[in-house]
Amino acid sequence: MLYLYSSPFKPSDSRRMEAVRAQYETQINAFSDLLEDLPDTDEPVWVLGEQYCVKAEKSELLSDIRSRLWFTYRKKFCPIGGTGPCSDTGWGCMLRCGQMILAQALIYRHLGREWRWEKENCHPKEYHRILHCFLDRKDCCYSIHQMAQMGVGEGKSVGEWYGPNTVAQVLKKLALFDEWNSLAVYVSMDNTVVIEDIKTLCKLQPTKGLLKPSSSGQVEPQAMGSMLGQLNPQAQGTPGSHPGWKPLLLIIPLRMGINHINPVYTEALKECFKMPQSLGVLGGKPNLAYYFIGFIGDELIYLDPHTTQAAVDPDFDGTVDDQSYHCQRRPQRMKILNLDPSVAVGFFFKTEADFDRWCTFVQQEILKKRCLRMFELVEKHPPHWPPFIPPTKPEVQTTGAELIESMDKLFESEEEFEILNV
Repeated sequence: MLYLYSSPFKPSDSRRMEAVRAQYETQINAFSDLLEDLPDTDEPVWVLGEQYCVKAEKSELLSDIRSRLWFTYRKKFCPIGGTGPCSDTGWGCMLRCGQMILAQALIYRHLGREWRWEKENCHPKEYHRILHCFLDRKDCCYSIHQMAQMGVGEGKSVGEWYGPNTVAQVLKKLALFDEWNSLAVYVSMDNTVVIEDIKTLCKLQPTKGLLKPSSSGQVEPQAMGSMLGQLNPQAQGTPGSHPGWKPLLLIIPLRMGINHINPVYTEALKECFKMPQSLGVLGGKPNLAYYFIGFIGDELIYLDPHTTQAAVDPDFDGTVDDQSYHCQRRPQRMKILNLDPSVAVGFFFKTEADFDRWCTFVQQEILKKRCLRMFELVEKHPPHWPPFIPPTKPEVQTTGAELIESMDKLFESEEEFEILNV
C-alpha cells in the first residue's frame, strides 16, 4: 500500500517545469557520441564489488554496467498529486539516483549479483516485478510520484531538488509500505553505523499487520502470520528471505569535506566499491546528481539520469518495454576529486552472516588503516542518543490501492498460467 501527501504544486510551477524540461531536451540527446571509451589500461576496474580487466574482460564489464537498472528523467506521465508536474526534468535527478540504488538492492535480493540483462532475452518474473515498482505511475511503490510526495514530509516541495540524505530518508519511509520486497532500510546518523540497532531492526519479528483497504477506503490491519498462512501454508517468508533476518539496505550519508572532497577520503571511498555488498554511491555536483557504481584509477564510473525519455506504460498483459531502462551508452566517468563532498554510500546484506563479514572488513580495512575515517562503526547504541525505535508502517488511507491489488493478481495469474502450461 502507498502513502500519498496532498500536492502543494501550483499551475505556475507547471509552466516553469515545462520550460526547464524543454531546455534539457535540447542538450542531452546527442551527448553519448561525445563520451570517451574506457582507457586501454592494465589498471583494474571495480563495479559494485566485481573486478574487471579492461583489456581481457571489456565485454563482460560492459554487460555488467548495462544490466543495472537505469532511471532517468521522464515526461508525459500522470501529473504528480493530480495537479503537479508531468515531468521531473531539471529537478528529479537525485530521486532517480535513489531509485537506481534501491533497484540494485532488489536485484541482489531476488536475482543475485551475477544476474545479467540481455536485449531481447526472456527474464525472470522477479525482474519484471522489480521494474514495475519504479514505473512512473502513482500506484507504483517507488515511482517518482510516491518519492516526490513522500519528500513533502521531509520538507521538500514537489519539484524541489533533493540531497543524498533526504532521498535516503524517503526510501526508508516508502520501504515500510512494500510488503513484497520486505526490506529493512537503515540510514545512519552522524556518520555512525550502530551494529546493535541494525540487528534489532533486521531481527524484528513481523508482528505488525498487512494493510488492506476496506470498502470505505479505511486501512485495516490483518495479522501477518495469518495472512501468509492463508496464501501459502508452507510459506516461511517472502522469496529470497532468510529466517531470522530481514534483508538490509544500509545507506550512510557522509560529508567528506567542506566545499570540496578531502583527498584523504578517496582511497577509503574506492574501497567501498570493492566490497561484494556494495550498492554504489549517491552524489555528484551541486544540483547535479549521479549514481556512482565503480571506479578505474582516479575516475568514478556513473550512470547519469539527465536524459529525458517518455514515460512507459505496461501493456494490457502487464509486460513493460524495458529497453529504455538499461543504459547502452559508453560508461561515463568523472575525476573523483571533482565529486561534491556530500554523498551517501549504499550496501546490501541478504543475511546476517553477510553483514557480519562486512563489519569485520570495515573494521580491518577502512577504520584501522585510514588516518581519517569516513564513518564510525560501533557495537552499541550511543548512550547520549535518543533510544532506537524501529520504524513501523502507519495506518493510513491510501490512494491507488485497488490498482496495486490488481497488479498482484496479475502476477499471480501469470504464475498459475505457467504452472498449467508446464
